[in-house]
Amino acid sequence: QVQLEESGGGLVQSGGSLRLSCASSGGSFGYYAVGWFRQAPGKEREGISCITSTGGYTKYADSVKGRFTVSRDNAKNMAYLQINNLLPEDTAVYYCAASGYYLGRSLAEYDYWGQGTRVTVSS
Repeated sequence: QVQLEESGGGLVQSGGSLRLSCASSGGSFGYYAVGWFRQAPGKEREGISCITSTGGYTKYADSVKGRFTVSRDNAKNMAYLQINNLLPEDTAVYYCAASGYYLGRSLAEYDYWGQGTRVTVSS
């Protein structure tokens, strides 16, 4: 069973950058697609990015395209989300998740979830 743990969140000023990390243990990380999601206060969890098991294909939500970059290092059992030009509306808890699908397209297609890391962007 895959276990995931996010890190790298924090308080940052608008326009700043963060790199979120997702560490995997306990399973074959390289077999899974990885998705990044976020949940802002009072809102539903939304998918923002995903990457296939080999890292050969990535996808982004329109709201983050051009500012967020997803990557992974299967040798280290890690996935990353580089976030640039942070905006106050990016404030949320960010989650990584693992999917047995080629590219998980909905929350239901993700089998394993981390506990989340909080990102707060001040204006």
